[in-house]
Amino acid sequence: MSGASVAIRLNPFKGCKGPEGAPVPWSPYGRILAERPSFTLDPLLHAGAYYVQDSSAMYVGHVFRKLLPAGPEHPVVLDLCAAPGGKTTDIAASLREACGGDFLLVANEVMRQRARALDDNVARWGDPCVAVTSVDPAAFAGMAGAFDVIVADVPCSGEGMFRKDERAREEWSPDVVRLCAARQKRILSDMWPALRDGGVLIYSTCTFEEAENDDNLEWAALTLGGEIVPPELEFPELTSLTRHGVRLDIGLGEGQWVGALVKSGSGRRQDLARVKSALARLHPLRLDPPRGETKGRDFIPSPDWALSLDFERGAYPEAEVDLQTALHYLHRDAIQLPGAPLGYNVITFEGLPLGFVKNLGSRCNNLLPPGRRILMDVA
Repeated sequence: MSGASVAIRLNPFKGCKGPEGAPVPWSPYGRILAERPSFTLDPLLHAGAYYVQDSSAMYVGHVFRKLLPAGPEHPVVLDLCAAPGGKTTDIAASLREACGGDFLLVANEVMRQRARALDDNVARWGDPCVAVTSVDPAAFAGMAGAFDVIVADVPCSGEGMFRKDERAREEWSPDVVRLCAARQKRILSDMWPALRDGGVLIYSTCTFEEAENDDNLEWAALTLGGEIVPPELEFPELTSLTRHGVRLDIGLGEGQWVGALVKSGSGRRQDLARVKSALARLHPLRLDPPRGETKGRDFIPSPDWALSLDFERGAYPEAEVDLQTALHYLHRDAIQLPGAPLGYNVITFEGLPLGFVKNLGSRCNNLLPPGRRILMDVA
């Protein structure tokens, strides 16, 4: 098998800065790169200027943009199986373009370690309207009718990843397909009460198995109650139709399948304040953007605050640094800022904030979270 292409998706709210490439047909900010750069050593990635995402996976965002209900104010969306954050950041940008900052996107990942990686990527992307949770899908059943759209990119047998992942090839078997199909039904059943009547389910996998794709969407429509959205063939040279969805074979990107249905019924939407209260009971990793905390007489700004789209530029002194200094900052080294004012400063690279330091004069205390530091040698 030939190697996969490398793709990124630019953040339109941070200036669309990043490596240049050919456009992804179904993503306005997707770019296919001629070669794979060292993303770890690009400060723009750490600033949230772009996200590295397979081009086929971006098709879910395309379907989301097509099916996003036009009517509701402050749409409330759940990305159910969100780690590491590619679809979450795509959906967040789409929502912000559609309705400004008047939305709530909940990104959930049941595995705690993966949820932490998701939270880091959400922090870098910087959208303050994104919450992060780490609960089993069944936990959302108590939030009846809370979500206008649920995106469920469910765990699957992974046939679409065979080129990229040798382990996926080795572990595949008919038993794995049956196990995955059953688990997907459980996930759909568990989260179904959380989707409002008339709401949209976007269901996707990275496998080609009918049992996990068309059959499960059909099962959801018949058993849980919904109407399948007829798929459209928009990119015939790169996609094909199955009974109920769109299939992207391994080629430009990895394999992907996407389908959708509309939940039956016409019940009332939940009030946004009630949704947030219910969400708070799930002990989210992130709900409202942290600005910092007071310790004694000192207010210590949160590292995430500098990355937020709501961050007020000019509220703190800014120190624009070169590439090497930026990498040392991201390595969590104690950098120096000659001539910078004492106290908290924002480190910027190409005009984008990377985070805070506290300038002591002879050196700076680096406030980058330890878990986000570059581990590669930056000397």
